[in-house]
Amino acid sequence: MKIARFTTGDDPRYGVLDGEDLVVLTGDPLYTTPTPTGARVPLDDVRLLAPVIPRSKVVCVGRNYAEHAAELGNDVPERPLLFIKPNTTVVGPDDPIVLPAWTNEVHHEAELAVVISRICKDIPAEQADRVILGYTAANDVTARDVQAEDKTWTRGKMFDTSCPLGPFLVTGLDTSDLRVQARVDGETRQDGSTAQMVRGIAELIAYASSIFTLLPGDVLLTGTPAGVGPIDVGQRVEVEIDGIGTLGNPVLRR
Repeated sequence: MKIARFTTGDDPRYGVLDGEDLVVLTGDPLYTTPTPTGARVPLDDVRLLAPVIPRSKVVCVGRNYAEHAAELGNDVPERPLLFIKPNTTVVGPDDPIVLPAWTNEVHHEAELAVVISRICKDIPAEQADRVILGYTAANDVTARDVQAEDKTWTRGKMFDTSCPLGPFLVTGLDTSDLRVQARVDGETRQDGSTAQMVRGIAELIAYASSIFTLLPGDVLLTGTPAGVGPIDVGQRVEVEIDGIGTLGNPVLRR
């Protein structure tokens, strides 16, 4: 099931994709069972929003693809390398990625994102599927020069608009071997598969929840394949993941 969060100029609503229409749902699928209202809205008539605004955080995993770690001169860490993006980094499809004035090298990073469905702490890996609401596409936009310059990744990873999500939240998806791509102005930069992840989703959820409580709507980014590279003003960057769709965003600087 593909769930969209959308607007037609009024308050955000949720709908299930059915052909070229969205079947409007009651309430928020995070907190209520998705129930159709009977209303239908053509997909062409809506503005898609980020399918979820995290209640508290986006949990990100660094260097979870061996070839990506190698391309930046790093080893795969012994334990998952976690960092946090605040929910103020999240934007949706077609929202601009705004390059900060203090960086001259910003990279795209295409990633599969996991949306958490309920409060969980210290959950075993074998039970991780019980706390997954669904999946979406993400772009872990990174100020690479600043990331290398600073002792922490705060500036390089956590600026506003650095976490586009979308276009849909997909439930019941087999994530064992999904193609993950990034394109800039139509040119393919990244082309990998979730099968290449060093650590799988269940292990990552278990590890993250051993450190801090995960809340409904929190998002886990699972790492990026090799091929990351720069984006610049006037370009359009797209992340495409099998079964989810294409997340596209223009790049600008204010």
